[in-house]
Amino acid sequence: MSFVSPLQALWASVFITAVYPVAGKFAVGYVSAPAILVLGTLGTVLLYLPWLFKNNLWGELFRRDLIIKFAAVGLFGTALPFLLIFIALNYTTPANSAILNQTEVIYSLFLSALFLKEYPSRRQLTGTALVVCGVVMLLLGEGFSVKLKGDLIILATVWMFQLSHIAAKKLPRDTPDSLIVCARALFGFLWTLPLAAAMAFFGVSFYCKASLRSALILLFIAVFNNLIGNIFWYKAIRNMPLAKATAVMLAYPVFTYIISVCAGFDKFSLMQIFGLALAMGGAYMVTNTIRKEN
Repeated sequence: MSFVSPLQALWASVFITAVYPVAGKFAVGYVSAPAILVLGTLGTVLLYLPWLFKNNLWGELFRRDLIIKFAAVGLFGTALPFLLIFIALNYTTPANSAILNQTEVIYSLFLSALFLKEYPSRRQLTGTALVVCGVVMLLLGEGFSVKLKGDLIILATVWMFQLSHIAAKKLPRDTPDSLIVCARALFGFLWTLPLAAAMAFFGVSFYCKASLRSALILLFIAVFNNLIGNIFWYKAIRNMPLAKATAVMLAYPVFTYIISVCAGFDKFSLMQIFGLALAMGGAYMVTNTIRKEN
């Protein structure tokens, strides 16, 4: 990915992330949430095996000075937050979940300053506020109802992604981005095995129907989301302030709605169009800030 700049990598990650909810929509009734977590991460690890053995990097995943950070990336970046989000969706709506996930940028601003000494500019704060307001308006067009129990679970998870990203940024600079992606998938898989079993207590069963749709969904999760999307993401955040990257990433629901409309799942309203413009304006403002700094 050396031919791609960190800013280009960030926007590529945004587009790939935007497709994820649509893939989840197509997965309903074919692949359960625990199956997506377990099989998706396992598929990514299997794809990496030839690369690991060819470059003699298998032992790097368990190096004493790296393993704790890798385990944190897998636990807080994949296994635990997605488990809790899937549990929360038993009580709240996807729209509520998407709205509350935008609070991640607040955690990002605070944790980046605390652990990475990355302090936001006034322009960045303005652009971030526009992104959050735009996405909220976009999702309010779909209807917003408060389901307190699920909403509190969502609010308890979004900071976990930031801990995962901070752990990745704390890795030595010579650690390949591909190795971090592989470690996230491997440790995400290992953490997910017991956590997926625990999901049975919440009535979420493990199933995957033998069909072309199931295969395509898992292929997308393993290859495009877990592998390519995360390579782009780590190339971005390891070369720019985390809070800025998070602010741009949170514009992904804009593209999710556009894709969803094209797929026939949604229709635009005036509020959603205004929200699109507001969110993209904020993301553009933060992008310009990153470009000027680089």
